[in-house]
Order: sequence, then structure tokens, then C-alpha cells
Amino acid sequence: MKNDNAVVDKSKAFALKIIGIYRFLSDEKREYIMSKQLLRCGTSIGANVREAVRGQSKPDFYAKLNISLKESSETEYWLELLHESGYLSTQLFDGIHEDCVEIIKLLVAITKTQHRE
Repeated sequence: MKNDNAVVDKSKAFALKIIGIYRFLSDEKREYIMSKQLLRCGTSIGANVREAVRGQSKPDFYAKLNISLKESSETEYWLELLHESGYLSTQLFDGIHEDCVEIIKLLVAITKTQHRE
């Protein structure tokens, strides 16, 4: 499903990358605990964004986007831990972390408009 909505598209593409990293961490590195946490929160971002788009009201829309923002921050935390503990190479970390920060910036920009309305 291709949308004309950057945050929807980017969060789904991000979730697919997170799934790939999860597979790598569990299959190659035999790391199961932190990788499962990363999978949970990293895929939740897009799920909540999708729910927000189908929200019943503006407050519902913003509530779901705020959940996505929290999940994005948690994802960034797990990525940092996995990198700093040696499970993710700098090359792998830099790419996915850049994507995560971009999603955070998009969500912050969108949720800030809530306070102006």
C-alpha cells in the first residue's frame, strides 16, 4: 500500500528494516531479548501511525501519533544499546538510526501542530 503520506510510508519501510535487523540479531548474533524489544517497538511505530490516519477524531489522531513518537524514542534507545554493546556494527547502526531520527522529527513536527490548533 503506497500512500502520499511521508510518515506512513517511512514508518512502514522502517518496520521492514527493523524486521531484517531482528532476523540478523536472532539468527547471526543469537541475541533474543533486546532484539525482541526492538522488533516490538520498531514495528509499533507504523502500526500506530496507520491507526492515527484512520482515527475517529482529531484527539484520537494525535493520541496515536504521540504513541508512535514514544515508540520511536524507545526504538532509538534499543538501537543505541545494541550498537554500544557490540551487536550492531557502526555501519548498520548509522543507517537505521538516521531513519529513526527522521521519523522522530516528522512525528514531532506533526504533533506540535496539535498545540497550535
